[in-house]
Amino acid sequence: MAESRGEVAAPPSGSSQGPPGSTGTAPPSSNPLSRKLHKVLETRLDNDKEMLEALKALSTFFVENSLRTRRNLRGDIERRNLAINEEFVCIFKQVKEELESINEDVQAMSNCCQDMTIRLQAAKEQTQDLMVKTTKLQAENQRLEMKAQVAGAFIEKFQLTPDEMNLLRGTRDGPITEDFFKALGRVKQIHNDVKILLRTNQQRTGLEIMEQMALLQETSYERLYRWAQSECRTLTQESCDISPVLAQAMEALQDRPVLYKYTLDEFGTARRSAVVRGFIDALTRGGPGGTPRPIEMHSHDPLRYVGDMLAWLHQATASEKEHLEAMLKLVTTQGVEENVQEVVGHITEGVCRPLKVRIEQVIVAEPGAVLLYKISNLLKFYHHTISGILGNSAATLLTTVEEMHLLSKKIFFNSLSLHASKLMEKVELPPPDLGPSSALNQTLTLLREVLASHDSSVVPLDARQADFVQVLSCVLDPLLQLCTVSASNLGTADMATFMVNSLYMMKTTLALFEFTDKRLEMLQFQIEAHLDTLINEQASCVLTRAGLSCIYKSVQQHKPEQGPLANLPSLDSVSLKAAMVQFDRYLSAPDNLLMPQLNFLLSATVKEQIIKQSTELVCRAYSDIYAAVMNPANEYKDPETILHRSPHQVQSLLS
Repeated sequence: MAESRGEVAAPPSGSSQGPPGSTGTAPPSSNPLSRKLHKVLETRLDNDKEMLEALKALSTFFVENSLRTRRNLRGDIERRNLAINEEFVCIFKQVKEELESINEDVQAMSNCCQDMTIRLQAAKEQTQDLMVKTTKLQAENQRLEMKAQVAGAFIEKFQLTPDEMNLLRGTRDGPITEDFFKALGRVKQIHNDVKILLRTNQQRTGLEIMEQMALLQETSYERLYRWAQSECRTLTQESCDISPVLAQAMEALQDRPVLYKYTLDEFGTARRSAVVRGFIDALTRGGPGGTPRPIEMHSHDPLRYVGDMLAWLHQATASEKEHLEAMLKLVTTQGVEENVQEVVGHITEGVCRPLKVRIEQVIVAEPGAVLLYKISNLLKFYHHTISGILGNSAATLLTTVEEMHLLSKKIFFNSLSLHASKLMEKVELPPPDLGPSSALNQTLTLLREVLASHDSSVVPLDARQADFVQVLSCVLDPLLQLCTVSASNLGTADMATFMVNSLYMMKTTLALFEFTDKRLEMLQFQIEAHLDTLINEQASCVLTRAGLSCIYKSVQQHKPEQGPLANLPSLDSVSLKAAMVQFDRYLSAPDNLLMPQLNFLLSATVKEQIIKQSTELVCRAYSDIYAAVMNPANEYKDPETILHRSPHQVQSLLS
């Protein structure tokens, strides 16, 4: 830039000046100023980044464009450059000093490390033996730790903790908790696991541990048995609560069958006394506060008295079975159900004596056949129901109930037999209306009440059917004999009417009940036999009173070798016409010729049957007479005038 200022100020000497465009002027390219101007004009400042940066830097201190500042611009730039360099020198001096300080520190650290390396090498040479010993001790320590772990695992697997030992041994009368059973289970587990040692080279240790566990087991079972026995002795209340711990105790004692059996016996003894006391209280005191009332208060009502006692025993038996099942719910050995049945049978055995005495008193007092039969059915029902709970027919309670059932049944049939024998001692004559006698009505009333109570009983169907057959045999056979003897002195029609009425009364009584089909069939056969008698008697009565009896007999007895019927004295035309007059009167009013005995029949259906079938017999007899009269061989003249009605017309009139 200084050079530019010199050129502008003094152009070079020897140069010719002339007007522009003169031929003597040098070309623009030969003029330095022109070249520079031309160069400046051609410069593209927007593409020259360095120039732009220089101008920006220049603009920071070149604020005034004057001749003086332009002349001093170079000096200012140099001074500024010098100041910047001095500043760099000062800064690098500080850096140099810092680096020298760091170098000194690094050198000191290097010397220290070398010293420490030397000292460590010396210490390593001195502690070489100690390190070898330490390594050996560490390996030994690891082996000892492993042995300690093995020993700890062995002790944990094959030995009990002090707390578990205290739980199992405890005090003689100390309580049993659930932790006791956990410890006992641990002993059993150890006793089983120690068998593994017997198959190794540790047999002596295994035998010692097994002996120790076996002794501890026996001690624990003995203590558990004493506690369970004591607990069972306290279960003497009417309603007992079986604790879960007692159920666990029974589960544990099943491994010792003798102790298990003794505990069940103790429970059965305690509950037996409780049931007996509860039964006596129910008989004499009643429930809490007098509700329900004492059972003895109903001793005047035999059926309710016996029913209340049996109902109480049924409920007590079911409750005792529930208590025992709750106590044995965790027991898994076979025969638990048999144990339950045996113990419940033992518990209920205590009430058998007072029950038997009271029921015997009721039965022996003979309250009547109907009540005896109801009591018998009641005993049979409760025997069936309680056997479903006990499941053992050998139980004393079931045996007692069965004995009372057989006794009541025996006395019941004795009562029926006595009643039948009394009927035969004094046989009544049939009443004037030929209806059933009072003895028959009373006996049928008794039978109806017995069968009604039998029909409503809840004993099994096969047992009811067997009883039914026996009852009917005991009552109906004497009744039939009584009716036969009573009617023995009567006439044929009267006897048949009386028997039909009596048999019909028996049949209508039995028709209301089940298991009577055979008896009904037998009675129907007997009724039909007597009905045949009445039918024949009615037909005979009609033929006799209508004047056809002798004629019909003669026609029936006539043989061809005797000659024509018209020649017989009683079968001539005049006699036949006279008989037809009487027969016409019968046809006009057939009811006038009914036997009086038919009006005494109790069944209108039976009466209609007799009239219908007797009418058929009369029509058949008339048909035989009509055929004989119309037969030319009998030599009747104008037979149509003798018998002016055909059999069909007669049948139409009587139907």
